[in-house]
Amino acid sequence: MDVPKSTALARIDDEVREFPHDPDPLPPGPGGFGALTPERARVLLIVAARGSSVTILLIFAIVFGTLLASRSGLTGASGAIAASWLAVHQVPLVIGKTALGLWPLLPTGFLLWMVARDCAKAAEPDCGRADLGWIAGAAVGGPLIVTAICLAVADDASAVVALRPPDTPVAFAWVIGLHALAAAVGIGSRRWRELLSLAPITVPDWVIPGVLAGLRALFRLFAIATALTLVSFLAHWSRIGETYQAAGNIVGVAGLTLLSLAYLPNVVIDAVSLLLGGQVRIGDGSLSLFAIEGAPVPSLPLLAAVPAGPAPIWWMALLIVPAAVGVLSGLDCGRHSDDRATAPWATLTAAGVGAVLLSLLGVFAGGDLGTFGWIGPNILLSAALAFIWLAVPGYVGMLAAHWFAPAAGAAAAVAEDDDYDDEYDDADYADDDYDAADDEYDEYDEDADYDSDEYDDYDEAEDADAAEDSSDDYYFSPDDPDRPDAIDGELVEDDSEPTTRPPVRGDDDIVDAEVVESDN
Repeated sequence: MDVPKSTALARIDDEVREFPHDPDPLPPGPGGFGALTPERARVLLIVAARGSSVTILLIFAIVFGTLLASRSGLTGASGAIAASWLAVHQVPLVIGKTALGLWPLLPTGFLLWMVARDCAKAAEPDCGRADLGWIAGAAVGGPLIVTAICLAVADDASAVVALRPPDTPVAFAWVIGLHALAAAVGIGSRRWRELLSLAPITVPDWVIPGVLAGLRALFRLFAIATALTLVSFLAHWSRIGETYQAAGNIVGVAGLTLLSLAYLPNVVIDAVSLLLGGQVRIGDGSLSLFAIEGAPVPSLPLLAAVPAGPAPIWWMALLIVPAAVGVLSGLDCGRHSDDRATAPWATLTAAGVGAVLLSLLGVFAGGDLGTFGWIGPNILLSAALAFIWLAVPGYVGMLAAHWFAPAAGAAAAVAEDDDYDDEYDDADYADDDYDAADDEYDEYDEDADYDSDEYDDYDEAEDADAAEDSSDDYYFSPDDPDRPDAIDGELVEDDSEPTTRPPVRGDDDIVDAEVVESDN
């Protein structure tokens, strides 16, 4: 007879399945990347080549389209393609005597998104630790080969066009860093538990809620900064026509528009720095919520959103935005972690994650732009302000989550009580013999009456009459024709060992009863 599976065992199975202890579930074998089966080779080839090939094709189309539209020669096409590949990876270049290090982030983000997506698809549940290493190696190795080719082409094209070959170690460092970051994000999105198990120390429970709260806080800041950038762009609509005057024709207008869209992430990162109370440098000038120091601005339609003149006093009201975001981050930590007033570790983790990621994005968003000088946010100031805004208001939000909302500790206590109840039930009713007996025989109810399915034919009236007669202790004569049918019963003692279930009231032993209906 089938016995229901214990709920405790079911719960243990779910926990093991959800939190695997072994990050390398499959030993090396014929199906691993070490054997390089055709299917595995195809996966590695996609990870190594798809993002790079799509990017190169887009660069080809843009370069040749621009040269043909401007009716220029194709002499410097190879150098332009090589320089574009390096620019997508944020490698600083020198063209003539102009140093360029401020490159648009939209193409870079698109390339890294493709790499991360391919790595996430390749990181299947049956991949072991060595397989994940192969995936990360393919994600970095393919772009490195393309970079080496582009460096050689740039060196050869320097004799024809005014392109100085970049520093080779710097170029390789940028390519390795960006693609390793994309591979880590892609693999981590699918196998983050296995990656945490590789840490030399046990990762505390508050790390994951803190990281997620920090990511959500950055997302809120970027969403609000994007909206404010659009509002400023519309407010300075009259200045946009001036930036298009130098375009010349429709091709130039399309080029400036695409270039503005490509630089949109850079401007949004600068806007986030401003919202935090930081400063954005524009050559010799600067821009903040408290003061504006004028400086020449590149003639790009998107930069029409940069305000001019003295900073209005009401701009300081925008500081409410990071304060509100910090409070929301603290609420997230208070609801999803065990943070308390004396140990706000998840809240501090969220603040640290926000500061580190904003610093990293600030490095990407800033750089030299020829005669305009260095343009970008003040990285250290922005990181410090991000930590403060997410830590101090976040602490207030964490306390508010415990005051006005169900605390994570209470939820954990309820879950612990549920586990205790389950363990109690499992301990009392884990005996298979008792479960089988429950399935075969009827249980006693509170009135010590049988509730068997074999007697469902009797209607409710007969059961009521029988209960009433029994309660009055009425005696029937053996010759009475109205007496109920006699029932023969045989009691047999159970020689088996006693079960672990709680004893039934009034019974010291468990007996098996065979009920036989009389034919009289």
